[in-house]
Amino acid sequence: MVRLGYASSSEEHAPRDLVEHLVQAEDAGFSFALISDHFHPWISAQGHSPFVWSVLGGAAIATKKLQLGTGVTCPIMRIHPTILAQAAATVAAMMEGRFFFGVGTGENLNEHIQGERWVPHDIRVEMFEEAIAVIRELWKGEVTNHWGDYFTAEDARLYTLPKQLPPVMVAASGEKSAELAGRIGDGLISTSPDAKIVDAFCKAGGSNKPRYGQMTVCWAKTQAKAIDTAYKIWPNSGLQGDLNTELRTVKHFEQVTAMVKKEELAEKVTCGPDPEPYIKMLQKYIDAGFDHLYIHQVGPDQAGFFDFYERELRDHLPTAKR
Repeated sequence: MVRLGYASSSEEHAPRDLVEHLVQAEDAGFSFALISDHFHPWISAQGHSPFVWSVLGGAAIATKKLQLGTGVTCPIMRIHPTILAQAAATVAAMMEGRFFFGVGTGENLNEHIQGERWVPHDIRVEMFEEAIAVIRELWKGEVTNHWGDYFTAEDARLYTLPKQLPPVMVAASGEKSAELAGRIGDGLISTSPDAKIVDAFCKAGGSNKPRYGQMTVCWAKTQAKAIDTAYKIWPNSGLQGDLNTELRTVKHFEQVTAMVKKEELAEKVTCGPDPEPYIKMLQKYIDAGFDHLYIHQVGPDQAGFFDFYERELRDHLPTAKR
């Protein structure tokens, strides 16, 4: 069964607005949502980046049925895994059965801010595996001591735990990271309809685990308005390779995205008022093997998008072919 969800972009909206959007997403019929965890926006035009754990506390009270996860949190540098274990456990206790913990190896943009070195990917993967192990150990509710290669926990115990521990969904953008997600995660998160990523995840132990795919769109009343909005606010969709991971500052992203052409971005972000391109893109994710599809609406007009979703998309979900 394929489920549709909503991507809450903390880089674009103030904290109270994020909570209100999640309520609206629930009312519109979305069954789940993911909220981004950033210290910075990608570019200044996006305008925001509130502390996600405060927003999650508000959303836990304001929503009633919506399943909600981080999309995604990096547990290796900016915040120590012991603190994230407590944060995730607290939100899960507030949402009983509705919270999942989405995690990944992060981006330089957000994780270097305390002056720590942004280490090569292979080392970040080692740190990531150790961090997840520490978090899962703390979730047992016992006194935890850990002296590892990268992290230390001494006499640490979590006293507030949910009745149901949150599943750990692991982000992957390539086959190697998808194999890691299949091995240590409870589910997969990815941002492109790449069947190779899903296949690698399944072969590594993820065949019976959920697979989340994010689709970036910009609904507007006209095609031209949608493309203009996406180009102004989310040009980082036009970046390729490792740039999203390796660029260090908002200024660097603005310099690089200035070279992205509007017509190139329009090919990567589904834009406009016509539902057909949205349905075709959803089908691509389904055909690649994703069973949870969540949609990121770029720009301030979230209300217009929710109305479009209810009228044109919610009851017209394509079917799986795999």
